[in-house]
Amino acid sequence: MHQEKEFNTVSIVGLGYIGLPTAAVFASRKVKVIGVDVNQLAVDTINRGEIHIVEPDLDMVVHAAVTEGYLRATTQPEPADAFLIAVPTPFKEGPSGPHHPDLDYIESAARSIAPVLKKGDLVILESTSPVGATEQMASWLAATRPDLTFPQTHGDASDIRVAHCPERVLPGQVLRELVQNDRVIGGMTPLCSEAAARLYKTFVQGECVITNARTAEMCKLTENSFRDVNIAFANELSMICDKLGINVWELIKLANRHPRVNILQPGPGVGGHCIAVDPWFIVSATPDEAKLIRTAREVNDSKPEWVIEKVKLAVASYLMANPDQTAKEVTIACYGLAFKPDIDDLRESPAIRIAQLLGEAHPGGLLVVEPHVDRIPAALSKRATLVCDQVALEQAQIAVFLVGHKAFQEAPVTWSNKISVNACGLGGVK
Repeated sequence: MHQEKEFNTVSIVGLGYIGLPTAAVFASRKVKVIGVDVNQLAVDTINRGEIHIVEPDLDMVVHAAVTEGYLRATTQPEPADAFLIAVPTPFKEGPSGPHHPDLDYIESAARSIAPVLKKGDLVILESTSPVGATEQMASWLAATRPDLTFPQTHGDASDIRVAHCPERVLPGQVLRELVQNDRVIGGMTPLCSEAAARLYKTFVQGECVITNARTAEMCKLTENSFRDVNIAFANELSMICDKLGINVWELIKLANRHPRVNILQPGPGVGGHCIAVDPWFIVSATPDEAKLIRTAREVNDSKPEWVIEKVKLAVASYLMANPDQTAKEVTIACYGLAFKPDIDDLRESPAIRIAQLLGEAHPGGLLVVEPHVDRIPAALSKRATLVCDQVALEQAQIAVFLVGHKAFQEAPVTWSNKISVNACGLGGVK
């Protein structure tokens, strides 16, 4: 069978921030793609040639793919030659504590595609997962389809190929990085890896590096844990400097002049669907050994509460200067809700947590400035109001800078004669 004929139809299960761009890139290479998602609104939006997430240039690629007939979305899996599962992997309460990996979405996706599998199909788990998840997925498939054979029992002679191939893309640059980045290919057998590599070479210009499924799973967790540990160092440094009366932003600039030092920038915590979650998968599996990784998570998870304390001190400072007012008359403006600058993604965002905690603790008004969203989460909207930066400047007495959006670059200067808490280094001021 010729390589170009092998994967005529690809099914992407989960049309979110990773699944939809992946579907679009396959479709742009003239591969027929069937996107599957439980969200009917997302399915309808995609089938109109539109998108339900924000990602540069993705709207044009999806529109072209749908118009040309290479991309179609549905809520029910259909037969295909390859299936890519890109669903969430959060955590839940479990034997290891509150950060036990939740594989329910992967199990649901696996059992949903199992009825349409046929001999020769390839199933790839893209979701960032704890070590062993790919094998667990294969066991769910095998239990649902006892008429087919799988790698865990039949090795390279199995009917179905199974692999783990984690994504490693940056929100805001997903389309470019999907194509240009190297790809780790972890098959359950050598032939599983070879099949997955052939599929990704449809669009990947980087190198497809072959390993086994468990190492591929651990690779993604390791990458994000490495980043989490380095962010924790910067965040801890910011708290130390605050206590010692040192400007941490200036300090880091000076320290980074050393040729072998590259300290990251502190922030209000760590957010997103990867860095704030993935290290816990390692801790959950090896709690006695993952001491540094656990500590880094605890440092970063504690940063929002530290920011809250700084805001409380700012309110107290304002009231001391204005003794005729009460806390109920003080309005706070939070600048930014996304988990990182210049995107609309609010998942696991420490800025969201800070805004929510302020809404619970502060009796006065709470404004939110977030230029990348049209509405704020329902739980937050009960207490806060989404406004533009000009309204915040006019109505608020205290500004809390949480996300370094480009749109906010001049904001610290504008607020220079008022009280502000700068948790993200905007304008390079403390």
